[in-house]
Order: sequence, then C-alpha cells, then structure tokens
Amino acid sequence: MLTGAGLAGSIAGALAVGAVVWTAQTGRLATRLRTRHKPQAAYSRDELAGLPAPVARYFDFALTPGQPFVRGARLRQTGAMALRPHSWSRFTATEYFGVDPPGFVWDANIQIAPLVSVHVRDGYWAGEGRMTGKLAAIVPVVDEHGTPEMASAELLRYLAEAALLPTALLPRHGIAWTGLDDRTARATVTDAGMTVSCDVSFGEQNQIERVQAMRHRSVGGKSVLVPWIGHFGDYRRVDGMMIPMVADVEWVLAGENVPYWRGRVVEARYDFSA
Repeated sequence: MLTGAGLAGSIAGALAVGAVVWTAQTGRLATRLRTRHKPQAAYSRDELAGLPAPVARYFDFALTPGQPFVRGARLRQTGAMALRPHSWSRFTATEYFGVDPPGFVWDANIQIAPLVSVHVRDGYWAGEGRMTGKLAAIVPVVDEHGTPEMASAELLRYLAEAALLPTALLPRHGIAWTGLDDRTARATVTDAGMTVSCDVSFGEQNQIERVQAMRHRSVGGKSVLVPWIGHFGDYRRVDGMMIPMVADVEWVLAGENVPYWRGRVVEARYDFSA
C-alpha cells in the first residue's frame, strides 16, 4: 500500500509524464506546419496591384519593400480566457503557424484553480480543425474534430490571426481581398475545399483594428453560426513587420458582446523564406 508520500510521488510522476507526452504531441504537430518551398524573392509593392485601397494602405503600414516572406512563426502569449461567462482564468500559450498551406497550433496551459490547470490544444492543419483539452495534460475534457464546421471555425481563426504574420495576407498566399468601403475590406481564403471570409476594419494608421465574421460555435452539442469579433492593438515592429501585440475576442450572443479571450504576445519568432 502506498504511503501518503508515495501516493504524492506517484501523482507527481504521472503529471510529469503527461506534460512530456503533451509537449511531444504539440511538437510533432508544429513540425507538420512547416512550409516546404524554395526561397522566394522579397516583398515589393508590385504585390499590391489591384488591391482595394485600404488593403494597400495596410501593407504600406505593415511592410517595407525587401521584407522576406514569412514561412512560419512561433509566438509566446499570456492572457486570460472566460471558460464560463464573466469567469476569467489566466493562461500561458505557445502558438505555431505555417503559411503554405495555412495552419496553426495553439498550445495553452489554463489555470482554472490553484494548482489545477487544463492543457488545451486548438488548431487547424491538413484541412482539419481540432480542439483537445486535458486536465493536468492527462484527463480528457474535450476532443472536437472531424467536422466541416470545426474545420471552418479553425481556418477562420487562422485568417483572423494572420495579422500576426502580415506577409501571409498577401494575394500570393491565396488571400482574396474585396473592398467594402474606404476603411473596410473582406478577406477570403480557401484551403482543402473549405472557404471562409472575414470583414477587416482598418484604423487611422491603416493598421488592422478589427475583424468580424459569422463563426461556428458549439451550443448544446450543436454547431451554430454566431457573430464573432476580434480587436487588435499595440502595434510594434518585429523583424521588419508591424504586428499587434495585444488582442481580445468576443461572441455576440442575444445581441450582447460577450468577451471570452484576451492576450498579449510576449515573444515572436519567425521563419522566413529568404
């Protein structure tokens, strides 16, 4: 029979093994996101021919001629999530991106109580969207995948978060832009037969300030389309590109804006094509 100390040691060992396995799984997925193509010439303003005016102004704000194209990225984040309405839990996360084809993996550790955390892996890769959550990286609490609605929701998240890797929003990477007015344009991307769009609003400095779309959300075990809004701010120049360091995200439920995610980038590392 295990003593108290022996039981505590066994639990600690199981938690350590669970964390190692979880991290290894994320690493394998991040490797799958790596873009495999030959180095390309650097960005030039010729890329902007035919783009709507607010989109061209955004690229003038975010990029300078000669900027290498982003192939992938690794970002560390801190922030908070409302796992229940108005009940916020702190998180730390690492997010990996690939550009060709589009994909991401968000690996977060969410503190839901003192000494209790949930590991969440959210992402889109190989045409599939998936969300996995495990208490202490061991006990499954959520595993959603394999549906067109999930794929659409996660590809839409990629498109919205591409503000973090501005060259990924260029037409050469499959993004189609349609002007709506002098401060708004619609961005559309297609991958693995799935097409999603979001409306992008640009601020006074021509930065991406807000994104809005109808996004699939699980409600009572069913997927429904719900208005979804993201806000970006605190732009800084990183590796030659202007990227937002803070963001917050909300659903619009019964006419009420309900925030559920807010975070800050604390480190951004990029893999460039040239």
